[in-house]
Amino acid sequence: MTGSPRRNGIKATSTKSRQVKTARVGEENDQEFYGGLIRLHILHHAAQEPVFGLWLIEELQRHGYRISPGTLYPILHGLEKRGLLRSTTQQDGRSVRRMYSSTAQGRRTFERAKGKVLELFGEIFADEGVKK
Repeated sequence: MTGSPRRNGIKATSTKSRQVKTARVGEENDQEFYGGLIRLHILHHAAQEPVFGLWLIEELQRHGYRISPGTLYPILHGLEKRGLLRSTTQQDGRSVRRMYSSTAQGRRTFERAKGKVLELFGEIFADEGVKK
């Protein structure tokens, strides 16, 4: 087979007579654009009340984001390292859960980011009636 036909949203290349999946076509390739939005969403909830990883995964799924623990926890650790989140451990019976809360710096950063998001999204959606 020559070229790289697309079937079911998968770009395939051929080596001899077998197809090798090389890339998803569509939404999966858009994930790089959502990293900042996910971080803001985490800061939003962590400013309201302490949150934990599984709850955040489920909350993000509710909004259409599919994020694995292997992706989420490095984000949480990075936000904590930057001083935007603080974590504590909470024991519930035999289970230990790490809870994340926003720091004062995290809340200030989130408030500044909200203004920038509003400005940018206002421009992006100006033709659709969203005001700045």
